[in-house]
Amino acid sequence: MATVSSAATTKVTLPSDREILITREFDAPRDLVFKAMTDPDLIPRWWGPRGYTTTVDKMDVRPGGSWRYVVREPDGRESAFRGEYREIVAPERVVQTFEWEPMAGHISVDTATFTEHDGRTLVTTRSLFSSKEDRDGMVQSGMEKGLRETHDRFSELLTELRAAS
Repeated sequence: MATVSSAATTKVTLPSDREILITREFDAPRDLVFKAMTDPDLIPRWWGPRGYTTTVDKMDVRPGGSWRYVVREPDGRESAFRGEYREIVAPERVVQTFEWEPMAGHISVDTATFTEHDGRTLVTTRSLFSSKEDRDGMVQSGMEKGLRETHDRFSELLTELRAAS
């Protein structure tokens, strides 16, 4: 298994020619982690790298429902991400497609699982691509830096939500 990075918190590995495996443990119970990842009111507070703003254009969290987020970069450029939910098993698993609109047609199927142990939740996301080239394109896009910042922002939001409850 090739390893792209092994940051102290977010780990990205390449278990096969068509997959990216991402793991991160969050200091929050599974129910809260699942809610923060599936609540359209919370998405703008953590989704995307620091300095970016995210608007939820649509988010229908049910099998067959679609989602679309518009991200604005600090320089004002906008692009969107979209997909369809294939499976929702609260608070255990979300299976959805993922597509960056500027690279339409390059779609991954992302399966996120949520495993709680002692009040902490391990989020494991397996992204399956249609080809090695699509997988490699995602890895080379700079996704890892943006993902790490997104995970850090998500962790900060969870801390805030835990304090408020």
